[in-house]
Amino acid sequence: MLAYIVAEGRGEADRCLVKVSEDLRARGVKLAGAVQFNIELQAEYKCQMDLEILNGSDVVRISQDLGALSQGCRLDPEGLERAVGLVGAALDQGADLLIINKFGKQEVDGRGFRPLIGEALGRGIPVVTAVARGNVDGFEVFAEGMATRLQPKPEIVIDWFDQQVM
Repeated sequence: MLAYIVAEGRGEADRCLVKVSEDLRARGVKLAGAVQFNIELQAEYKCQMDLEILNGSDVVRISQDLGALSQGCRLDPEGLERAVGLVGAALDQGADLLIINKFGKQEVDGRGFRPLIGEALGRGIPVVTAVARGNVDGFEVFAEGMATRLQPKPEIVIDWFDQQVM
């Protein structure tokens, strides 16, 4: 009931999960979770990261501008926690699938969306997420061998979902 994708190329995982969410919504599947959209800026600045909350119309900025020369993490923890709260409320309203844009460093460290992933699984709701190559080991520790790695192709993720709800 837990699956993940590891995609090569900037934004590939985001595009895959966005397409999955669009196709499943069109079929009437009740979704909870968040998908990521990056807004590209001038070359000297890194992109802005926004999460679309899947059960409504909320969009939450999860990046902060640290300046053109910054090397630090741009994640805005306050924005991420706001998104987590919105997704948690959606999960409480019921869902057929939880989509989490990324199992990142915050989740590896036990924060971010990690508690909601466990909550959804405990309720019997399938979960799919993206994992960056550098976080796969941390994700696998969390998943304890119970996750299925999928190719980052929307049709494969949707087929996996269909198998979970049969």
